[in-house]
Amino acid sequence: MAEFRLLNYTLLSDEASKHDATPESVRPGILVGEHHVVDLQSALPDCPWASSTLAVLNAWELALPALHELANQKELAKLTLDQVKLQAPLMYPPAIYCTGANYGAHAQEMSAEGKGVDKSVTQPYLFLKSGPHCVIGPADSIALPSVSTSVDWEGEFAVVIGKTARNVSVQDAMKNVAGYTIMNDLSARDLSRRPDWPRWNIDWFGHKNFDGAAPIGPWITPADQIADHTQCHLRLWVNEEKKQDTLVADLIFNVPELIEYLSRRMTLRPGDVIATGTPAGVGRPKGTFLKPGDTVRIEISGLGVLQNPVVQGQ
Repeated sequence: MAEFRLLNYTLLSDEASKHDATPESVRPGILVGEHHVVDLQSALPDCPWASSTLAVLNAWELALPALHELANQKELAKLTLDQVKLQAPLMYPPAIYCTGANYGAHAQEMSAEGKGVDKSVTQPYLFLKSGPHCVIGPADSIALPSVSTSVDWEGEFAVVIGKTARNVSVQDAMKNVAGYTIMNDLSARDLSRRPDWPRWNIDWFGHKNFDGAAPIGPWITPADQIADHTQCHLRLWVNEEKKQDTLVADLIFNVPELIEYLSRRMTLRPGDVIATGTPAGVGRPKGTFLKPGDTVRIEISGLGVLQNPVVQGQ
């Protein structure tokens, strides 16, 4: 079975690669081996689900074996990675579900009391990010919003749904997973509280949603190509300084538990992204935040590298 990664790209020779990508300019493809990109629309011209990565995910049970077969063909026309600009593997995910305080050490570092999470009396804690506004791709610039001076990094292992799911049990949860990717759940820490609304504890919209607040990529690695996702190793650097280092196995609420919890409330749809939470090592406890000129690099074993430069935005 030939391995592949599902991705979006624009040609470096295209004008679209020099500016913000649009749905019309982005093409779906697969990475075969380490360097070769196969364009899905060219390779499968009569296939209705080859029009976008979201369409692929909506037909995942049919598409997965076909893409494995495609990756195994030797005579396909291929591009090389240095000929393309990778875009976010999902330009507009239907929903981005983000998990809060899902690693013990991170829960402690973010708590004024230094307390962790007692799983026996606690359920997962989640919030939403707006995909069309927040998603940017690999190598895209993180534009720091002018309304914040305290934008923080949060490297996360992200799950991509490949099957409509409602009221799913823990035992059946992984059947609904298409694959995995990397996400940076950027947070404007100085916008997390609202002095004008003292009744409310946290302003999740205010500090989690701004343009470019969810870099995602570089591609989606199918779940059948990761033998044990809990052994994926997540590391994050700001410039050359390593800030985060953990195994996905250290999650408090694991992937099946998150899927069960969410699917009891919302119908999960193909293309939905579940960001599983960030480990210890964010900037807020030390008062250290991103600044123009920084570079954030996140590596997760088996999933690749997501790297983004930081600039000042509007």
